[in-house]
Amino acid sequence: MTPPPPKSEATKEKGPPPGYGRRALATLLPYLWPRAPAEEDWLELRIRVVAALACLVLAKVTVVYVPILFKEAVDALSPTGGAAVAAVPIAVLIAYGAARVFGVAFAELRDAIFAKVGHRAMRQLALRTFRHLHSLSLRYHLERQTGGLSRAIERGTKGIENLLSWTLFTIFPTIVEIALVTVVLWALLDFWFALIVLVTVAVYSAYTVLVTEWRIKFRRQLNESDSEASTKAIDSLLNYETVKYFGNEQHEANRFDKAMRRYERAAVLSDQSLSLLNVGQGFIIAIGLTLVMYCAGVGVVAGTMTVGEFVLVNAYLLQLYQPLNMLGFMYREVKQALVDMESMFSLLRVHREIEDKPGAQPLRVAGGEVVFDKVSFRYEERRSILHDVSFAVPAGKTVAIVGPSGAGKSTISRILFRFYDVEGGSVRIDGHDIRDVTQASLRNAIGIVPQDTVLFNDTLYYNIAYGRPGATRAEIEEAARLAHLHQFIANLPDGYDAMVGERGLKLSGGEKQRVAIARTILKRPRILIFDEATSALDTHTEKEIQSNLREVSADHTTLVIAHRLSTVIDADEIIVLDRGRIVERGRHGELLARDGVYAALWRRQQEAASGEAAKEPPEIAEDKDRLVAAAAAGE
Repeated sequence: MTPPPPKSEATKEKGPPPGYGRRALATLLPYLWPRAPAEEDWLELRIRVVAALACLVLAKVTVVYVPILFKEAVDALSPTGGAAVAAVPIAVLIAYGAARVFGVAFAELRDAIFAKVGHRAMRQLALRTFRHLHSLSLRYHLERQTGGLSRAIERGTKGIENLLSWTLFTIFPTIVEIALVTVVLWALLDFWFALIVLVTVAVYSAYTVLVTEWRIKFRRQLNESDSEASTKAIDSLLNYETVKYFGNEQHEANRFDKAMRRYERAAVLSDQSLSLLNVGQGFIIAIGLTLVMYCAGVGVVAGTMTVGEFVLVNAYLLQLYQPLNMLGFMYREVKQALVDMESMFSLLRVHREIEDKPGAQPLRVAGGEVVFDKVSFRYEERRSILHDVSFAVPAGKTVAIVGPSGAGKSTISRILFRFYDVEGGSVRIDGHDIRDVTQASLRNAIGIVPQDTVLFNDTLYYNIAYGRPGATRAEIEEAARLAHLHQFIANLPDGYDAMVGERGLKLSGGEKQRVAIARTILKRPRILIFDEATSALDTHTEKEIQSNLREVSADHTTLVIAHRLSTVIDADEIIVLDRGRIVERGRHGELLARDGVYAALWRRQQEAASGEAAKEPPEIAEDKDRLVAAAAAGE
């Protein structure tokens, strides 16, 4: 019997795209037979492929020879063998045992030799896909689910492993064995034996493929129903309190049972169709065996065949039946492997929206002047973000960009990093259009402290060192000191080896911001961007971080994107954005005197801050003042 189909995954199974197998194989084959310049050990890998194929053939030749030795032993032991050859069965049986051992040894040697080729191909394709994903634009990643991309790579690499396992180590060896058995039967016995075996195998294979293809729709229904039931169960249990609040336990049970009913119907159909497949396979093999055994029996009675040859024919067909019995399962697995591989390889064909120009040179930053010249930009055709925006950040100066939410402030930083290309106008650094230089050199010249600092689930040391992975420990500790973080780390039990938790959840907002400052210092950029770097912090922590940022930005070209106007009053110039246009610009005092958009924003924020302070009971305000004073005194 063929194995039952594996448990479903929590995803809806879709039909394969047209031409998926051809495209997937075309992408994979160059990695199994590497070209000379592409891989330094290409010759070793090619030798391994040839050696593995040789072992495959030797293993099958040995396996095919085993029934012949068994035939010799049976003939020697039969009454017609005579007493004079009594010693022969011992030698034949020893050869029979040795042949079985060598058959297994050659098969295992084949796997061992080819392992490096297969796993190297998996690693290189996964790495190539991973690098390509990092080269795609921010727009692409915002429109895709990161979990889906990770799952595509995981399934793709697993698909390569499954494809190699089933095709090179099961299907192809079976084809070789069928060919060898056919040749042996034709040479040793008669053409009709070879023909019966070939026809039996062909009918068996065709029937298995056709029924398996028909059964796929039941498996899809099974997977979809299982996914639906699992989703409903998890959703209900995650919202346990809500279910209890409204007394909807029975409602949730009914929803779950409805999905499980569909799963039950699909599972019954899948099991019934599997039984049909198994019965049909058994019927075809039985007919083939009966015909072969009848012909052999006639030959034995007629004296044209020996009892050993009768056993030989039976052994060959039963020997072929074992791998053929897995054909339906193998067909499904290979087909799914090709679909999963194509899903991963299709990522490699995604167009890179942002690419370096041919011959692009590295950016050489002198002063670090940043110029936005009549920049227009939109994320999509119907959504215009920036309109004819022009401003300059002189080398070593600080310019702040403020405005209401949705004005386009953060888009400025994304354009400067060249996550997107502008629709009109240009962005220049020291006179160089950022589209004419390499992306790597551009981003190396810019450091950013974002509003939401995302840390890796690793140590504090690793997260600071991420600013410049090749930095020494002394440089990393110095960056932490400049960010006023070193003393905090030194007081931790694990010091720099302390884990920060997923996305830095073990650290407070201020501590995370200091890590962001430290790794930006370590990067040593000439241009700094502070993108709402303190908007999510409390007032006391904000003032401390602002002091750190002023220290860091001294003598650097600095662009500050802010919502809280109190954080930018010392900027050399303040630019006010509203609906993607510059509506005002100047220093803090000048903008207040102008009594325009900036002044209105300032008044609203001051009133909001005063209102929040007035709401606090006197005793809480006094406690806060004492805590601040104690912290300042180092208590």
